[in-house]
Amino acid sequence: MGSVKPSYIKNFAMDLLRTYESSFSPDFEQNKLRVSEYTDIKNKTIRNRVAGYISNVMRQRSTRREVEVDV
Repeated sequence: MGSVKPSYIKNFAMDLLRTYESSFSPDFEQNKLRVSEYTDIKNKTIRNRVAGYISNVMRQRSTRREVEVDV
């Protein structure tokens, strides 16, 4: 089960995805580096939560694309 994310985490992550979508992937470790690179977030917990939410969204998008191709 997942946890409910605060809206500021979701909004920040979606802004990053709109701007740099091709840079992100379902890999959390890579996304942590990208979030650090593209933002000035100093708090490690916030950075990790944003990167984790982006990883989750990218994983859902890749799963959804696979289902659409199969149908």
